[in-house]
Amino acid sequence: MIEKSDLPEVFPEGEETAVRTVVVVNQLGLHARPAARLAQEAQGFEAEITVICEEQEVDAKSILDLLTLAAAQGSKLELRANGCDAAAALDCLEELFKTRFGEEK
Repeated sequence: MIEKSDLPEVFPEGEETAVRTVVVVNQLGLHARPAARLAQEAQGFEAEITVICEEQEVDAKSILDLLTLAAAQGSKLELRANGCDAAAALDCLEELFKTRFGEEK
């Protein structure tokens, strides 16, 4: 039996798609400062970028959307990007999570 996740997604020619899983390591979770930084960085890319937490999917370029996730420390998020710079966008955003958005804790 083929599951939906096993089927390739079809996008217009010249566009790429990328998917990454990240973990919120900040002690206070994805609060206002890291959400703002994430949205600001995402806005620098042409790709459509979404963040998925459990069943909720939001626009990574919107700080308000990101805050609605209420992603606590330890939350696993899926980052999805579709567009000509999708891989570069997710490389950048993944690095923010790895470096705790510049926060010490």
